[in-house]
Amino acid sequence: MDRTPPDRLLSLDFLRGLIMVLLVLESTSLFEHLFEASQGTFTEGLFIQFFHHPWNGLRFWDLIQPGFMFMAGTAMALSLHKQTEAGITWNKQFIKIFKRCGLLFFWGVLDYAVRPKGLSFELWDVLTQLSFTTLLAFLIFRFSTTTQIGISIGLLLFTEFIYRYTNLPGFNQPFVDQHNVGNYIDLLLMNKVNDGGWVAINCLPTAAHTIWGALAGKLLLNTKDNAHKINALLVAGVMCLAVGYFMDWTITPIIKRIATSSFTFASGGWCLIALAICYWWIDLRGHKQKLFFFTVVGMNSIFIYLFIEIVASRWFNGYVGAITNGLMMLASVPTQLMLVITSLCIFSCEWFLCYWLYKKNIFFKL
Repeated sequence: MDRTPPDRLLSLDFLRGLIMVLLVLESTSLFEHLFEASQGTFTEGLFIQFFHHPWNGLRFWDLIQPGFMFMAGTAMALSLHKQTEAGITWNKQFIKIFKRCGLLFFWGVLDYAVRPKGLSFELWDVLTQLSFTTLLAFLIFRFSTTTQIGISIGLLLFTEFIYRYTNLPGFNQPFVDQHNVGNYIDLLLMNKVNDGGWVAINCLPTAAHTIWGALAGKLLLNTKDNAHKINALLVAGVMCLAVGYFMDWTITPIIKRIATSSFTFASGGWCLIALAICYWWIDLRGHKQKLFFFTVVGMNSIFIYLFIEIVASRWFNGYVGAITNGLMMLASVPTQLMLVITSLCIFSCEWFLCYWLYKKNIFFKL
């Protein structure tokens, strides 16, 4: 592994793009249609992986949000490295990050704010969570690696403690949906509990994902030995997987919806391994062909996320669907096939929107 990687981390661009492509496809209901069509067949087990596990367990789709936050940490490490080399002081870097986190919080709240019955204040959006994890990861970025790992584990221990030992009537069952301390804190913050079991204090344990992502970015930037980089990421990933799954089998179940410590370790392990493999394959081995399909979406990740959450879900998907479904009904296309084609048409429109922005050199950044 003596090939020198380029200045830009192409593996990060690919992974961020892959996550966003999957999120866009999910927003078109493609996975839902494919799962419905696959029921009773051997592919049913494959397509169910594109849905969150209902509670205790880990599916592929449960890794998307941790990957999003992990890659945000890696991207932050690269950005801070460039800013430091350009002579930008820590104070100016802090002001920039603080403003970015403020905007992330604003857009995250706005995403859930407008409901058919009126306005709503909710803190469950990934951008809202990311505003906290990014700020924390920045504040400790200059600490030693050991200290940062210690802080991340401390957050997991603190979360474990409050779930287990906050003895509140009706909310004293740490790993039971609707009866845990996360639900109680949501009542205090928002006067409501999420029907799906999601909790706002997920930002505490999942801060570890962003911190670990930043540490991975530091490793890739500051270590000259490429073999050491890959080995370090893989070893760390395997260790996190071992801890996460061992905890799941013994003391703490893997539950994505409340981001238990076992879930954070297990999902973080998969993120580390994915980065190691992609870095080796793309940046070191030079397999850069056909990445554009993903990177063109990943380079405008904030824009496309807000578009699918605010515009597409409330208007665009229905508008495109009315056209495509109407035309295919005239041609007597089978219903299940019609729905899949419509989802792909919506995705194509959104991909070309990202492509148009790319060609115009327009990139939305917070």
